[in-house]
Amino acid sequence: MAKIGFIGLGIMGKPMAKNLVKAGHSLIVHDLSEVAVSELVELGAEKGLSSKDLASKSKIIFTMLPNSPQVKEVILGRDGVIEGVEPGSIVVDMSSIAPLVSKEIYGILESKGVAMLDAPVSGGEPKAIEGTLAFMVGGPEKTFSEVKDLLEVMGKSVTFVGGIGSGNITKLANQIMVALNIAAMSEAMVLATKAGVDPEEVYKAIRGGLAGSTVLDAKIPLVLKGNFKPGFRIALHIKDLNNAIETAHAVGVPVPLTSQVMEIMQALKVEGKESEDHGGLIQFYEKLAHVVVREQ
Repeated sequence: MAKIGFIGLGIMGKPMAKNLVKAGHSLIVHDLSEVAVSELVELGAEKGLSSKDLASKSKIIFTMLPNSPQVKEVILGRDGVIEGVEPGSIVVDMSSIAPLVSKEIYGILESKGVAMLDAPVSGGEPKAIEGTLAFMVGGPEKTFSEVKDLLEVMGKSVTFVGGIGSGNITKLANQIMVALNIAAMSEAMVLATKAGVDPEEVYKAIRGGLAGSTVLDAKIPLVLKGNFKPGFRIALHIKDLNNAIETAHAVGVPVPLTSQVMEIMQALKVEGKESEDHGGLIQFYEKLAHVVVREQ
């Protein structure tokens, strides 16, 4: 069985890689964190000495990294994937990055006979652990068909959306909607609490109606417990909204609500909360209204 390479064992990447190993796939992994690499090695994965070394031993290479600069460095930089990868291999970048960067990397890899997909995910750490992430995939459809089964090990929803860069455009749209949902939820629940209504009962009453959402069900139970342990950090959502705003402006689309939520997240960053979960955005509203939304 050909080895699968996996680069990036962070909050999301580590459980995703673990799910591939648990499904019986032969994995070689690489990350700056030796602790994360050791966890995968204990499960049966092989340690890659570098991105170049990993690529030279893999037919399919997955990357799960923070942002565009890290993806470019790992794939195109010194001792990067491009120095070790063989023609006919496939690179699947599951990071959430700028669509234009996906296209740039794709073009360089294509000139070397290497195929690429951009396949960002949604669902956060809980769904990464469960293997129920949603994948939004862009690139050649033939390449997608070759790796779809592997993506389905890590995700419940795997959707091909178009040419290279389409996956990240779709992810930016997703991140706009998630951010605005969290902001709307926060405004509403702070209002209800300040007006003297039990926020848990408000949640129960509205979750089955038109205002109900996956965001509401995922975030309110944590908010009510004051649990802002990162499933998806505010810092990463700021990164995604930066990419969304830049891309929107580049194609001539105003995004006024996205810009407002970005400023709320920036305010929380100034307060040192950028490493908290994006559900912690509610703290901005709580501070303004002098009220805390918690179980009563």
